[in-house]
Amino acid sequence: MTTGILLRRRFGDNHRGRVLIAALVAFSALLLAGGVALSWRRDLPDPVATHWSGTGTPDGFMALGMFVGGMVGIGATLTAAFAVLAAARGQASSTRRTAIGSIVWLNAFLGIALLGSLWIQRDLDDARSTGGLGTVTALAIVAPLLPAVAAALLVPRDAPAPATGPVAADAPRAALGDAERAVWLGRASGGPGSVVAVGSIAVTTVLAVATQTWVMLTVPALLVLLLAAMLTFTVRVDATGLTVRSALGWPRTHLPADEVERADRAQVRAFAEFGGWGWRVGRGGRTGVVLRSGDALEVRQTNGRAFVVTVDGADQAAALLNTLADRSRTAPGGITGHQGDQA
Repeated sequence: MTTGILLRRRFGDNHRGRVLIAALVAFSALLLAGGVALSWRRDLPDPVATHWSGTGTPDGFMALGMFVGGMVGIGATLTAAFAVLAAARGQASSTRRTAIGSIVWLNAFLGIALLGSLWIQRDLDDARSTGGLGTVTALAIVAPLLPAVAAALLVPRDAPAPATGPVAADAPRAALGDAERAVWLGRASGGPGSVVAVGSIAVTTVLAVATQTWVMLTVPALLVLLLAAMLTFTVRVDATGLTVRSALGWPRTHLPADEVERADRAQVRAFAEFGGWGWRVGRGGRTGVVLRSGDALEVRQTNGRAFVVTVDGADQAAALLNTLADRSRTAPGGITGHQGDQA
C-alpha cells in the first residue's frame, strides 16, 4: 500500500491539500517581501545593518543579497518543518491548526522584520547611523497575530468519530453505580514553563524601559496573555467526556466520551517527548497540555488520536472517564454535547 493511500485513509484527501495551500500562500508573501527588499538596493547602504544590540544600536552587518537570502531560507526551512508536522502528525485538528497558524505567523514576522529593518536604513550612507529597531520588532510580532489566528480557525474541526467497540477491557474503571453520576475536576498549572515565561516578561520589560522604546512594552504584555492562556488549565471529566480549558477560556478542547477508546495514567517527559511546555505536539502525533514531567492523564481516541494532560489525580480521572465512556456506548441516543476538538 502506498504512502499516499495511507495518508488519505488516515487524514482525508483534503488534509494535505489545505496544508500545502496555506504553506505556499504564506511563503509566497515572504518571497514577495524579499523581492521588494531587493528593489530598494540603490537606496540602501552597503552593507546593511542586520543585527541590533540591547542598547538599540546596530552591531551586525551583511550584504543585502545575503540578508534577504538568509531570511527567505529561514522561512522556507520553518515552513517545510511545520508542513511536515501537520502532514505526519496531524491526526487531531489542533495539530493542524497550530501548524498552519505558525506557518502564517512566521512568514509574516520574517517579511515585516525584513522590510521594516531595511526601510529605516533607506537613504543612509552608513548603516551604523541607523536608529533603533524597537517599533519594527513590536510590529513584526503583533501584526501577524490576527492573520495567523484567522488561518488556524479556518481549519475544520475533527469530524465526529464515535467508537464502534467497547472501552478496552483492561482499562481502569471507577466504582460507580448505574444510577450514580460523577464529575472529576483538576487543575494543570505551574511547572518550569512558568519560570521561563516570567523571566522573559521581566527581561523584555527591562529592555523596553532601558532603551525607552515604549512600543516594545507590547511584547511583555503579549507574554502575560500567553502565560495566562498556556500555563494554567482546568480539567473536567463528566458524562460528556473530557474538557480541558485555559484560564482565559481559549485554547479549549473537548474529547467526547463516545470517542474515548481508553484512558490511563501515564508518565511523561516534557522535553524528551514533547519538546517543551504548554500546548504541545509530541511523539506519534500525540497532542496535549504538558506543563511538567510526571503523572499525566492520557486518552486514546478513535482515528489514531491521543491527548495528554499533566495533572494530579490522573488515575482517578482515567478510571471515571473510562466508566463514563462505557455508558456513552449504551445510553439511548448517546451523550449530547459532541463538540470535538476546539483548540
